[in-house]
Amino acid sequence: MSRLTKTVGLYLLVAAIVAYALFPFAWAVISSLKSGPAIFDAALIPAEPTLRNYVAIFAEQPFGRTILNSLIVGAGTVALSLVLALGAAYALGRVSFRGRRLLLMVILAVSMFPQVAVLSGMFELVTALGLYDSHAALILSYLIFTLPFTAWVLTTFMRDLPKELEEAAMVDGAGAFTIVTRIFLPLMGPAIASTTLLAFLVAWNEFLFALTFTLSAGSRTVPVAIALISGASQYEVPWGPLMAASVIVTVPMIALVLLFQRKIVSGLTAGAVKG
Repeated sequence: MSRLTKTVGLYLLVAAIVAYALFPFAWAVISSLKSGPAIFDAALIPAEPTLRNYVAIFAEQPFGRTILNSLIVGAGTVALSLVLALGAAYALGRVSFRGRRLLLMVILAVSMFPQVAVLSGMFELVTALGLYDSHAALILSYLIFTLPFTAWVLTTFMRDLPKELEEAAMVDGAGAFTIVTRIFLPLMGPAIASTTLLAFLVAWNEFLFALTFTLSAGSRTVPVAIALISGASQYEVPWGPLMAASVIVTVPMIALVLLFQRKIVSGLTAGAVKG
């Protein structure tokens, strides 16, 4: 087999994989531009494209408020995860103590529990703290999944930072807080970027906790609002508004991933290669 044939075959394979991965989103965009019975038309180009579905999702329910709720919950989850994970990463990555590896494994193992297994316990905790139907309830519950992953990635990255930097700072009288915030933090850009984006995606897309711990539209997040579109829509067929809502909440996430993809890869592969 010639080199040209191998190259062409490789490009065809990559093109097929890309087309397979992007087709569902592309079809969602196409469907969002159709209205009424035309939604079932298999044509790739709508005969009469319309933005009626995009207008409907904001007119029939407070979808703008729902997006704001998701942004607040996602930002709060990311901020709290980073603050807690930075301290944990410094202790686990730079301080030697007995059982450090076991503790790191336990932290990671927490994120492996299925949501259903911890749902009842989290519900009791949320109600006991008086946080039901609030942003704080979702932020607290999402830490179960975002904090272990964030702590693991930051620990791996911080462990590989040169010890000479820390020793020089300690000679100058810097404490642990100063070392983490003034010296290590500026060097951890890739790890911070990857953990921030992935933790935000978890909070943005989470459905079960958001459905269980919120009740009113003032606290409802995007996944729950999309699930309720079929019951709130005035259309006989709700797939148009449903696709429009999916496109609106997916496009920003795709843009963020494409924008920070290099930092994400470098952050996730930190520590994978030893010199």
